[in-house]
Amino acid sequence: MNEKTTAVGQEPIRDARTLGIPKMLLLGLQHMFAMFGATVLVPILVQGYGLPLSIQTTLFFAGIGTLFFHVCSKMKVPAFLGSSFAFLGGFYAMANMGDGIYAAMEPAEKLQYACGGIVVAGLLYVVLAAIIKAVGVHKVMHYLPPVVTGPIIILIGLNLAPSAVSNASTCWWLALVAMAIIIAANIWGKGMIKIIPILLGVVGSYVVALVAGKVDFAGLADTGLFSGTNPILGFQPFITNFSGSVAKFDLSAILVMAPIAVASMMEHIGDISAISATVGENFIEDPGLHRTLIGDGIATSLAGLFGGPSNTTYGENTGVLVLSRVYDPKVIRLAALYAVVLSFSPAFAYIINTIPAAIVGGVSFILYGMISAIGVRNVVENQVDFTNSRNLIIAAVILVCGLGFTDGLTFQLGGASLTLTSLAIAAIAGILLNAILPGNDFHFGKGSTDDTANLGRY
Repeated sequence: MNEKTTAVGQEPIRDARTLGIPKMLLLGLQHMFAMFGATVLVPILVQGYGLPLSIQTTLFFAGIGTLFFHVCSKMKVPAFLGSSFAFLGGFYAMANMGDGIYAAMEPAEKLQYACGGIVVAGLLYVVLAAIIKAVGVHKVMHYLPPVVTGPIIILIGLNLAPSAVSNASTCWWLALVAMAIIIAANIWGKGMIKIIPILLGVVGSYVVALVAGKVDFAGLADTGLFSGTNPILGFQPFITNFSGSVAKFDLSAILVMAPIAVASMMEHIGDISAISATVGENFIEDPGLHRTLIGDGIATSLAGLFGGPSNTTYGENTGVLVLSRVYDPKVIRLAALYAVVLSFSPAFAYIINTIPAAIVGGVSFILYGMISAIGVRNVVENQVDFTNSRNLIIAAVILVCGLGFTDGLTFQLGGASLTLTSLAIAAIAGILLNAILPGNDFHFGKGSTDDTANLGRY
């Protein structure tokens, strides 16, 4: 494993207890802030689509999922599991489904079916883990080269772009403030500022919105924050969220959500490779990629089962590892515990919900564009040869399917109405063409950068 990241500057710290408990707690807080902005942004965006995805539930299962992941990976991998942006396209498609059983369905029930698809998507991780354990990672990745995954990731961002414009148009100047803060933090920021540009964009533009009178606090008293009738650490509202959001299953919803696992699994593989290079330990070999996939997949299924979004390993926290040179997984587990504690605050969740749509739109402008841009980067850095007709055909079909089937594809099967979203159609077409057409000479880990970290999220 490449050790150059540990060869300069201070010596890496692999046991944070040597720093003392107070500093260790602060390091955990730093990791929580690194993941926080993106993690809570997922339910905010999904709520914008009309589906009542809970911020509290999202935070809870980000924390619980991370802890479960660490158990599965023998407590060795310093990774945090936050909510995945790859599935936003699926949530958006589910919110707009109006055929068959979904014709008169309430948004809350649509969310339950969407979460059922996430449960199945998580189980696909387990299937891939079993295959990798049996045949090895290089043989599996031969069927998922960048010529397939790159265009699919590009489509995730492009399909979500109209939503960003719609939200931003509610107040363009406020959206521009959010965008400006994110850009400034990302380009000119130092240290933690550079790691959390999205969180800074949300918080900074929210402060501006407060000053401008653009935030509506009507209903804050109902949370009991000031009256004491519903304390900040109130378990009952959270338990109610669980009981009313248990996943439901339908083949159409599964076909909407589950294929997106292809992108999120690529993200996982890239993130584990990046963490291995940062820390100087080969986590793909020990504890093994199959173990990390199982941890991520079951954490995703568990979250979906109780109304939460998919989990994924977070590149932001890998950035914190580079910055702090503290590689102790116990620090990550502290961040997970912080997330669980915050999840029990209904007042906190309400305050998050007061964020104006324009801010969400401004953040989305950057975020969705970055999703597509990273798909492009994946293609470029892996040196996909588009002078090769085979690669051109695969990419062309994927892009046309993803952009052309705007309403998806609905058909009848055994008396049931099934709908494939444009993204699902594109993924299936790309994987099949790559398997059928001759000339696939891609070998995972050879002759490419394998820079797949964050695919499907940023």
